[in-house]
Amino acid sequence: LPVHGFYLDPTWNHPTPALTHSLASSPKAAAAIDPDDFKVPPVYYRRDIVQILSKAGCNAGPCHGNANGKGGFKLSLRGEDPDGDLVALTQDQAGRRVHLFHPDLSLLLLKATTALAHEGGQRFTQDSSEYHNLKTWIAAGATDDPTPPPAPIELEVVPREFVQIGPITDPIAIRAEVVFADGTRRDITREAVYESTDPSLVLAHDGKILEGSVGETTLLVRYLNLQQPVRFALIPEQPDFAWTQPIPDQLIDRHIFEKLRDRHLLAAELCSDEVFLRRISLDLLGLLPTTNETQRFLEDSRPDKRARWVDDWLERPEFADFWALKWADLLRVEERTLDRKGMEIFHRWLRQALASNLPMDQFVREIVSAKGSTYTQPPANFYRANRTPIDRGLAVAQVFLGTRLNCAECHNHPFDRWSQDDYHDWAAVFSRVNYKVLRNDRRDNNDSHEFKGEQIVYLAAEGKVNNPRLQKPATPRFLGETEPIVQHQELDALAEWLVAQPNFAQVQVNRIWAHLMGRGLVDPVDDFRATNPASHPALLQELAAAFKANGHDLRYVIRLITGSWTYQMSSTPHPENYADDIHYSHTLPRRLAAEPLLDIQRQVTRVPLNIRSYPTGLRSVQMPGGLSQRRGHKTDVDSFLEVFGKPPRLLTCDCERATDTTMAQAFYLINGPTIHEVVQHPKNILSQLLIDETDPTSIIETLYWTTLTRAPSALELEKTVAHLNHSQDGLRPALEDLLWSLLNAKEFILRH
Repeated sequence: LPVHGFYLDPTWNHPTPALTHSLASSPKAAAAIDPDDFKVPPVYYRRDIVQILSKAGCNAGPCHGNANGKGGFKLSLRGEDPDGDLVALTQDQAGRRVHLFHPDLSLLLLKATTALAHEGGQRFTQDSSEYHNLKTWIAAGATDDPTPPPAPIELEVVPREFVQIGPITDPIAIRAEVVFADGTRRDITREAVYESTDPSLVLAHDGKILEGSVGETTLLVRYLNLQQPVRFALIPEQPDFAWTQPIPDQLIDRHIFEKLRDRHLLAAELCSDEVFLRRISLDLLGLLPTTNETQRFLEDSRPDKRARWVDDWLERPEFADFWALKWADLLRVEERTLDRKGMEIFHRWLRQALASNLPMDQFVREIVSAKGSTYTQPPANFYRANRTPIDRGLAVAQVFLGTRLNCAECHNHPFDRWSQDDYHDWAAVFSRVNYKVLRNDRRDNNDSHEFKGEQIVYLAAEGKVNNPRLQKPATPRFLGETEPIVQHQELDALAEWLVAQPNFAQVQVNRIWAHLMGRGLVDPVDDFRATNPASHPALLQELAAAFKANGHDLRYVIRLITGSWTYQMSSTPHPENYADDIHYSHTLPRRLAAEPLLDIQRQVTRVPLNIRSYPTGLRSVQMPGGLSQRRGHKTDVDSFLEVFGKPPRLLTCDCERATDTTMAQAFYLINGPTIHEVVQHPKNILSQLLIDETDPTSIIETLYWTTLTRAPSALELEKTVAHLNHSQDGLRPALEDLLWSLLNAKEFILRH
């Protein structure tokens, strides 16, 4: 930097040799210079040295930040414990890591520059600012800061999003600046830590992007306790690309289409009426439309018929059944902990809340502030399922705020801003929540987690959570707040604070979006943090604002999403969009969840489901509990639901429900006991069709409309008629073959 004709090295806190020589040889020039122009900032341990160790990767998980350290040298993960790190640097190994009289002989410098063998390789060179600052600190006594430096309060990174079309020919520069508590600013582009989970992204020491592969990734820029994500997209060159679709006025489509245009992607066409009706039926009801409903929808000529039918579907009782299933998963509605009566009471309350369209903020208030009998106050079962302050804190944070705190139990969160103190102080909010077991008639005396009998949830006079780091009781404090809460107001105050948080509305909207679109704007849906940004952050914020402005109305958000072109897109992509799975350029087909898949098998075959200890005909979606955990008592229905991912509800997490596909699922669909039962049942749909219809073509068309919500194609009809006419086993076995093939068709198993 030019100062009175001389230069300072911006990466080092000392004058350059050229400057020192010039001053020594020109006393007049030296006398003319204001000493403040060359005032060298002090080297702070808690700011500069800790950041150097982070930049060099010394305190990272694979190196000395590992739980056991490396080579006898252990640092706290990412510098979360500077006090302990100071001891490790200056006192361990008899103080050999720093040499106060000859700083250049310090192991810390010799190892990092590979003057001595170092398993971690060279971390910096002798002519680097890292070396000189460390040497200066050691020469000054390698002590803690006598006066703490101004704390960093804001990290500004430019750009926050970057789209590169074509290969990277010139390095892409990122600039980082930090703002301190005293108002000063500092360019820390070279000092910041740059991390990416994409191994193809090649980064320079100062964060410049040198190489990358086609796709989109997030680069994390970190300085001490601050971090900011940078979204980077590398798009192949498409010289002939032309955006042919106008940006629509609808809120969702405006955001989605703008990003598609920037990414050189075209939106798929609208899906057909048949696909749309099937889609909203599966998404809102967990059922297929009947043949009569499909015909009425196709004959409906009103221009707004899609919106009208969504309105009708939202008022059906099956909507409350299906969406209560989702909340029952999250809130751990299962028999082993709640007992049969408590489970059914809690599930009934959830269903009624959804049927009556209880505003979601009130819904959450009633759950979080619940006290009393688990039989007469259904929401109190939430605290019965989550029995410890730690469990309650983790559950409330993850379900209602999309915040995963688990990592902060043992150390500061490596990818988020939460510290160990935040973790334990938040858990302490729930420390006085207690329960009284009036009676426990458990069936398995060896199972300490089984409860059978009424319980009373109440606030005890006292309660505490110990903070192991401080070796003292934690102070009840809301997550991210600095002030402790007022005692005896924990749950009521918590409920009000919770629904007022910006993340609250965003999490609820994101969860609805994920169900309808197959992937959350934030993914995973309950992992909100700066290092896991939304794919469309402005859209998420606007949806959350609209949700809140409309009384936290679940149905309002569903109408908004299902009314968009984005939701109604076909699953057939344009050729260049085939690999896109994050920008919503087309609908992504996905496997149906366990319960609706089982239910629609029964729906189309007209074979009622028999679930142990429940009335015949009850759909699996309506079952109040999770996957049965009773050993040796599993039925064919239990096995089917387990294979297709129904959760036991032991975790408060969206992730517990399995959504992947497996070979076991294929075997169950091809040759499982449930598929044989519905295909060969003597009173299934085939029996009725053989009575009502004599024309094989009519039977085939009915089966197609019933199972796939469409007519058979000309080729399908021709081949199937030929199969029926040439079957040597008779018409009924031939129709069973057809029904079996339709139940195994991708169109039936997938929501598309």
